[in-house]
Amino acid sequence: MSTSGATSTAPSAADTVITAEPSTTVAATIPIEPVSVELVLVRSLPHDPQAFTQGLVLRNGVFYESTGLYGESTVRIVEAGTGRVIRSRSLGPEFFGEGLELVGNRLIQLTWKEGTAFIWDAETLAPLGTFSYAGEGWGLCAQEDRLVMSDGSSRLTFRDRTTFESMGVVEVLRDGEPVERLNELECVEDLVYANVWLTEEIVIIDPGTGRVVGRIDASPLLDRLGSPDGVDVLNGIAYDPGDRSFYLTGKLWPEIFQVHLPFTTDH
Repeated sequence: MSTSGATSTAPSAADTVITAEPSTTVAATIPIEPVSVELVLVRSLPHDPQAFTQGLVLRNGVFYESTGLYGESTVRIVEAGTGRVIRSRSLGPEFFGEGLELVGNRLIQLTWKEGTAFIWDAETLAPLGTFSYAGEGWGLCAQEDRLVMSDGSSRLTFRDRTTFESMGVVEVLRDGEPVERLNELECVEDLVYANVWLTEEIVIIDPGTGRVVGRIDASPLLDRLGSPDGVDVLNGIAYDPGDRSFYLTGKLWPEIFQVHLPFTTDH
């Protein structure tokens, strides 16, 4: 998400909280304590310290990145090893860039309050169209059969990969309590990894039930940056299925960290 002072959108009593099957409500479950996952640092890579990172994707040796702030928002392709911006396109000054995902050869980029998702060609960043949606846009990731989107509340919305139409909603719970301010997302196999805005915590979510099954304290990465002056919160999760590495960064961070997050749902 965006900037300090923004408000989260909590579900109203009238909302129907459902899973990917629109006719199925999420049943109450016995709270199970999430597993704490310790990150293992592999290396650090250079990152543009002027990038207000909102979304991060890694494919074939390049990062696709969405940056925010009104008048400064971009979508860009970045060389992973050097941090060099290969190609960049600016959004209009009325748009605040948010979450980003690669779907086939298209990039889908959310905007914060504008209700518009931009579609870009993943190679040239040529504009291919837009989607419209209600409410705020924060994070976005793709599973095999659907997209998963956050809006700053405790809910995740499932969307059609082609039309962007809503396919249902699930509320995310930890120990039976809603987890608010879900932000940048990364879909990994059957799980969703989500930044919790204003913290250095990443929660691991079973999107089928909404239950938080794991948590990651990423504060050691912020500590490695030294002085906190000029850097903002953690906000950027990318995954490389080739070696099962994660790449984590934040808004205005001068580095991207490659880490391993050993985790299994068999617990």
